Amino acid sequence: MENQGMEKSVSVGDWMLTMFLMAIPVVNLILLLVWAFGGGATPSKANWAKAVLLWMVISIGIGIVVGVIAGAAIFRAFRFS
Repeated sequence: MENQGMEKSVSVGDWMLTMFLMAIPVVNLILLLVWAFGGGATPSKANWAKAVLLWMVISIGIGIVVGVIAGAAIFRAFRFS
């Protein structure tokens, strides 16, 4: 009863495996979705997965904005030459 409310900590080996799996394209996205919303991961790993997914969305959004701005600048540069 003393450990009630305490979550199981993620071991170093689990984090090593997690980091290895995150280096594999496509697998990383699938695992992040499973860990974030599947309910089988510890709360700390689920929160980490949600944060990583949020950073991915932010990065993609910034990349799209930068790409549109760069594309418009290149188009304008070639249109007037």
